[in-house]
Amino acid sequence: MQSNRKATLFRLSAIAVLAVWGEGAGAAGFALTEQNASGLGYAYAGQAALAQDASTVFFNPAGMSFLPGPQVLVGVVAIDPSIKFSNNGSSRIPAATGPGAQPGGNGGNAGSWTYVPDFYATLPVGDRFSIGFGVSAPFGFKTEYDSDWIGRFQGINSQLTTINYNLAAAFKVTDSISIGAGVNYQFLQTDLTNSIAAPPFGEGLTELKAQDSAWGWNVGALFQVSPDMRIGVAYRSSLDYTVKGTVNSTLLANGAQISSGTFNASADVTLPDMASLSIVQKFGDKWDMMSDITWTHWDVVQRVNIVDTASGATRQQLALNFQNAWRLSLGLGYHLSESWTLKGGFAWDQSPVQDQYRTVRLPDNDRYWFALGARWRPSKALTFDVGYAYLWLPSTSINSTQVQPGVPAALAPAFTSVVGGEYSNSANILALQVSYTF
Repeated sequence: MQSNRKATLFRLSAIAVLAVWGEGAGAAGFALTEQNASGLGYAYAGQAALAQDASTVFFNPAGMSFLPGPQVLVGVVAIDPSIKFSNNGSSRIPAATGPGAQPGGNGGNAGSWTYVPDFYATLPVGDRFSIGFGVSAPFGFKTEYDSDWIGRFQGINSQLTTINYNLAAAFKVTDSISIGAGVNYQFLQTDLTNSIAAPPFGEGLTELKAQDSAWGWNVGALFQVSPDMRIGVAYRSSLDYTVKGTVNSTLLANGAQISSGTFNASADVTLPDMASLSIVQKFGDKWDMMSDITWTHWDVVQRVNIVDTASGATRQQLALNFQNAWRLSLGLGYHLSESWTLKGGFAWDQSPVQDQYRTVRLPDNDRYWFALGARWRPSKALTFDVGYAYLWLPSTSINSTQVQPGVPAALAPAFTSVVGGEYSNSANILALQVSYTF
């Protein structure tokens, strides 16, 4: 009888960790704008129109036609988020009782340094045709709370990473119009943990490691309206994943492992498509102004079905109800000399997460970007870019009530956790890149 009870708890834990993952997947922080260092100083304004280096492979492949020659670019973006929770009305699962059970604290700083590298290369073929290749990370997030915090039943560690391989081509239709398109192969991997109630043993811990890959595409067009003005439009497709994972579950008593088990589960997840319109306007020889509006189609994510791989049964259906989101940005560049350009930028980045669906995995809110940067060209071939941005988020409330999935309705009150309170969030972003034109 006790063995059957443990098996049931392990089965439910597999569903629980995937259910929490499905909710976390839609927060605004999951889509990374940080695909180069040269755009950070402008708060990524004008990226679909600038075509200033090989990173245009990602932002608008049509821009490759306007590069001066073959180019290779290597860069890295370092993101340091601060995610601090203040408790106001939270409660752990009542059924998680036993020797050593603790109510839990605020979780510490759930943010930690994350590094996003990128690589791009472009090559003109003839007078009007160009090809390019890029490796970047368009989606990702990471949060890590203290293991004994009050919200541990809804999430402890959360990390999701992607690697995107983008092969693209551009054709210069006329001297002032270029079009481009690319194909993307993207790999996604996630590692997530949370606690579960496992009476009479106390608490359990689950860890999900899951992965999948998907194909997508991107297109763009670039218009040199006048010698001083460019307009760029770009679109990146959605990606459909069937994420399959192995959940390792451990039952604990007084901090010691008393039993463990492994089960498989899966979920179909769609990452959104997005469209951008960018404008770059020169004012004389010294000033450039960039603007950008980007729309992300987050409402393609409404529900996620959690499937038990062994039986094929749908164990949980999550109503996520994401809303579409906009990003508006404005940047300025000042050409101090032929070798130096100074940059500044501001952006408003809307969160797709509605207040009533906010989770501890990604307690997101609208972001406000304040950015500075510089470009140094010691020679015609070699260019260095550095950038810094501070992201400020308004005080973010959370009131998340979750019943441990798979628990019968009659027992739901004993297996319900509540996370209520406020988040104080911000982030510092540093970026560096070097590009070489042959």
